[in-house]
Amino acid sequence: MTTAARSAPDRLLAVLAAFDHGHPALSLTDIGRRAGLTLTTAHRLVGALTAWGALERDADGFYHVGLRLWELAALAPRGLALRQIALPCLEDLYEATHENVQLAVRDGSDVVYIEWLSGRSAVGVHIRVGARWPLHATGVGLALLAHETPHFQQEYCAGRLASFTPYTVTDPARLRRSLAEVRRTGAAVSSRQVTDDALSVAAPVRGAAGQVVAAVSVVVPEADAQVPVLVPAVRLAARGISRALGWQPDPTAARPL
Repeated sequence: MTTAARSAPDRLLAVLAAFDHGHPALSLTDIGRRAGLTLTTAHRLVGALTAWGALERDADGFYHVGLRLWELAALAPRGLALRQIALPCLEDLYEATHENVQLAVRDGSDVVYIEWLSGRSAVGVHIRVGARWPLHATGVGLALLAHETPHFQQEYCAGRLASFTPYTVTDPARLRRSLAEVRRTGAAVSSRQVTDDALSVAAPVRGAAGQVVAAVSVVVPEADAQVPVLVPAVRLAARGISRALGWQPDPTAARPL
């Protein structure tokens, strides 16, 4: 589609989409190239976004995402609002483990991390707030995917399952078995899926209506992982966040959180 054929909102969104974790600072030329816009159009749109506060220009002439967008993002119920509610339970989980603690939500076929507490001597992870990873490759992703509709799970398993290590689960049948195990136990264990030295234990977080809205996890060195100890701790944190969101467990239900 040519620049002329794209609507004004499409062009504005293309400018914002030019920025990502790999490209947090861009020149005007870079923005035009990555957004598929002429330099003249990019200059006009970047000027408007900068004047509004969506972009900021540094002393070297590079553009960054502006604080105005951060202010708007703070209003998202699945972003900072959820993070603030969950933070006390995340901090308790961190104090109990002194390992990396994460909170994430699903966005399409990806998991997006909205909070991360890093252990000082914990295993290194390729995670930051705002980072995205495919659902099947992470503990939080498995916890979220396991509670999606059968139709969504079927479509996801039928798609391309990206591999990051020799241990990443890319077989659809094996993935479906893993999801069934998550539903049975109430926790997801993801071992060496993104890096070959880390293991993640995750549990789903429920909203007031009982629907799964997020997932919490702890990431530890795979060689020292004590899964039977971690699972109850992570499930307890997930249950605490769920209660803070208004969820009330059914006393007659036998299934785990």
